[in-house]
Amino acid sequence: MESTTNRACGVHSARLNLVEYAVNFSDSHAPLTRSQALIEAERCYYCHDAPCATACPTSIDIPSFIQRIAQGNDRGAAKAILEANPLGGMCARVCPTEVLCEQACVRNKNEDKPVEIGQLQRFATDALFDNPGAPLFTRAAPTGKRIAVVGAGPAGLACAHGLAMRGNDVVLFDAHPKLGGLNEYGLATYKTTNDFAQKEIDWLLSIGGISVRCNQRLGRDMTVDSLLASHDAVFLGMGLSGVNSIGIADPQVEGLRNAVEFIAELRQSGCYSEVPVGRRVVVIGGGMTAVDAAVQATKLGAEEVTIVYRRGASAMSASTVEQRWAQTHGVKIKHWSAPKEILSEGGKVRGVRFALTEQRADGGITETDEQFEIAADMVLKAIGQTYAVDHAGADIALKSGRIATDDDGRTSVARVWAGGDCRAGGRDLTVEAVEHGKVAARSIHEALNAASAG
Repeated sequence: MESTTNRACGVHSARLNLVEYAVNFSDSHAPLTRSQALIEAERCYYCHDAPCATACPTSIDIPSFIQRIAQGNDRGAAKAILEANPLGGMCARVCPTEVLCEQACVRNKNEDKPVEIGQLQRFATDALFDNPGAPLFTRAAPTGKRIAVVGAGPAGLACAHGLAMRGNDVVLFDAHPKLGGLNEYGLATYKTTNDFAQKEIDWLLSIGGISVRCNQRLGRDMTVDSLLASHDAVFLGMGLSGVNSIGIADPQVEGLRNAVEFIAELRQSGCYSEVPVGRRVVVIGGGMTAVDAAVQATKLGAEEVTIVYRRGASAMSASTVEQRWAQTHGVKIKHWSAPKEILSEGGKVRGVRFALTEQRADGGITETDEQFEIAADMVLKAIGQTYAVDHAGADIALKSGRIATDDDGRTSVARVWAGGDCRAGGRDLTVEAVEHGKVAARSIHEALNAASAG
């Protein structure tokens, strides 16, 4: 069908026809068929002490679940995945496998082509969610303990599931109307289609013992102290709710917004044609959020989309695979450029002025005298998020602006644990947040049991 692109300047909705929207926001990577999965599974060497499993932050026994797929035991494969990573379905979709398990695959040494571990993981978990059957896991006998989990993103969900499995009662609080955190509000729409985030959450909650409290924000509706007064322990997994400043004047003009808000609006939209986008879009930043925002802008009908980053390609936190993904979807990437001014006219964005940068001997960057402008009617800021300190209470020790913990997630306050992006250290990956929640659940359970025994 011929495109009916709305080529008007400014920020507009309905730039494409409905068929184009449906195609653009379909699943970015088609799932494997059974035949494809069997063929791919047979490529695995089923290594002993497999480097792929070591590279997985949640320590999934990758050779084991792949072998079960090869044997036709999809349910067994799913169990091997989900007992290590209760959000294994979403991680199969969004995990940067190219720098984790697949990078470690020994097939790279022989063929420069790893086993498609992420796709096989998705195959197994999708098979289970499509036909759940009997419960995979059985909840342990009640312990009588009650734990508050604040934040229903990957860390909070993993922690809640781990605690509930061990027989604890969990109250799960989240500031949003829906559970899921990043998985529901922060990922590109084409990465998680058909409301998969909520399907996975429904499965996770089916273990029982988890009560849900949405639209409850820490610092507004409750405090850490009030939660400690009514619960045996607290886990904090709020993620990052603040947004970094781009370091220049931030005028209140139409077309200038945070990339995370743009992505969330699109994820929650019931009709993509209603989501406005500029004809010419500039995205400032170099991470996964920048790529997700830029590619989705093109899929909404933007004609010119440019990612601008202050350093070189190797310094971008978006993986090489994601950078190529953006470029194959028509996104230009401009390196070594720092924003100097948001240009506006009549209360609307008209572009951005940048200064070229260069790297110093000490690794820092310096702005040069050479400047240039990029015309735009929409500018998306994607330069990272920050932890909102006041949400947790002033008594919790911080490190580098986030919550300081030990390896088990214990904070400086007794009976309080933390994990996910709000915790200091780590790589801000979904799969790593899951591991934080999983480890904290075990630590909380053991600590409460020890206290009871004492």
